[in-house]
Amino acid sequence: MKKEQRNSAWGLATQAIRTGHRRTAEGEHSEPIFATSSFVFGSAAEAAARFSGDDPGNIYSRFTNPTVACFEQRLAAMEGGEACVATASGMSAILATCMGLLRTGDHILSSRSIFGSTTMLFNKYLSRFGIETSYAPSGNPEEWARSMRPETRVLFLETPSNPLTEVADIGALADLAHANGCLLVVDNCFCTPALQLPLALGADIVIHSATKYLDGQGRCLGGAVVGSAEQVGEEIYGVLRTGGATMSPFNAWVFLKGLETLQLRMRAHSQNAQALANWLESLPAVERVHYPGLESHPQHDLAARQQKAAGGICSFEIKGGQAAAWKLIDSLELLSITANLGDTKTTITHPASTTHGRLTPEEKAAAGIGDGLLRIAVGLEDFSDIQADLAQAFGKV
Repeated sequence: MKKEQRNSAWGLATQAIRTGHRRTAEGEHSEPIFATSSFVFGSAAEAAARFSGDDPGNIYSRFTNPTVACFEQRLAAMEGGEACVATASGMSAILATCMGLLRTGDHILSSRSIFGSTTMLFNKYLSRFGIETSYAPSGNPEEWARSMRPETRVLFLETPSNPLTEVADIGALADLAHANGCLLVVDNCFCTPALQLPLALGADIVIHSATKYLDGQGRCLGGAVVGSAEQVGEEIYGVLRTGGATMSPFNAWVFLKGLETLQLRMRAHSQNAQALANWLESLPAVERVHYPGLESHPQHDLAARQQKAAGGICSFEIKGGQAAAWKLIDSLELLSITANLGDTKTTITHPASTTHGRLTPEEKAAAGIGDGLLRIAVGLEDFSDIQADLAQAFGKV
């Protein structure tokens, strides 16, 4: 049986294709799906050794499965982390991180511009257990410093953020966190390791919704947490082992296939999104375009230093508020009306009534989610077709 080993000298594309696969006696070339709930032990003593941790082999697929382990090892290598745990969804990755690292009385300092469900998790559910959250602007490290408390344990941010593509200075916030004995947790969903490596910039933990770009074709739900062997490999892994919000072997296999083309896809997404942002900025019906690749973006220079490309998410504000936004959406013929992103198919959504619809009007206003805001996750169709569909829709507004 030939083993495929992780090689730290490999480039990202090679890691995304080769890392983690240990061939079985069948000599398969593609990673197998271990569709089994449990594993057989050779003896009572071996079973006892597995459960005690003396023998690191497989026990039960809730927390030890070879297909899931292959995905975890591969993503850890790509992000430059020591350990990775795969979860049932991106939100369960955030929940497991908070449960593994925080306790009653602790404080989270989060960027203000984050996914609506993350805000709900922090404000509505973690608060029930005595974990308080406050918010600071993504692009203002000085405001983060003023918002620190003695009980702050985690700094949390998305960069670029959802849906306004605000970019935070990972290095500056990492320095702030470490100077105050805190951890910096970065949601790297929009960039993926193909465009940004938060751990190399000083972050402690990286979180993914694998549902998005890691899959790339909108097929499965999943999440992941990457970081140190102690924090991720022990504390957060322990939550998943007991709590059970873990990734299925089939979904892990789908994500493995997605990782193989991640670098190519992220370049293509970024090229189409840049072209779209440039075009949208020229339209009189558009008040403002949010895309880090534009010179008009407030953190354009930071994004250029921190990311390899600007990514596939482009948001814009249309004149006329919700009525105009909904009219534009309803006039589209090619683009898909769905809140998911990271797909090969271009999607569009109205954040104020979908992804951030459960926020209060005050929370929406604080996060910059206006009624005229639209988010486009730019896919891999011919750009001319994406542009033509939007052009005819603008003509009907």
